[in-house]
Amino acid sequence: MNLSNLKPAEGSVKSQGKRVGRGQGSGKGGTATRGHKGAKSRSGYSKKIGFEGGQMPLQRRVPKFGFTNINRKEYQPINLDKIQELIDDKKITDSLDFQTMLDLGLARKHEMVKILGRGELKSKITITAHKFSATATSAIEAAGGQAVSL
Repeated sequence: MNLSNLKPAEGSVKSQGKRVGRGQGSGKGGTATRGHKGAKSRSGYSKKIGFEGGQMPLQRRVPKFGFTNINRKEYQPINLDKIQELIDDKKITDSLDFQTMLDLGLARKHEMVKILGRGELKSKITITAHKFSATATSAIEAAGGQAVSL
């Protein structure tokens, strides 16, 4: 070690960045690197989210239409052909309730389930769900089963 290769310990010296607005002698006085006039040169300036420099923002340019019903209920659909497939695979036997649907990954915890009538049901089964379509109910009862609403 000699005077030509002395340097401070790692992390002990931080580059502070340029000190602006500290007089003309610093070379960064006057406008303090903010340019002349305009909103960005003022103190307290903050750009609004979605602001496009005065151009009409995208959110206001795009046409709006329709409406969203805040009372709409979303149902997770399960068809009879899927239920028959589970019976064939021996994953369910005589009944299908909501807990079984959760375990088999057919629905999630806070979802409501609607049984739809696609496909045919060959086995007698008791199905418990939030809602049934008319075709599903008739197909379940025709197979000798039961459709129980939650």
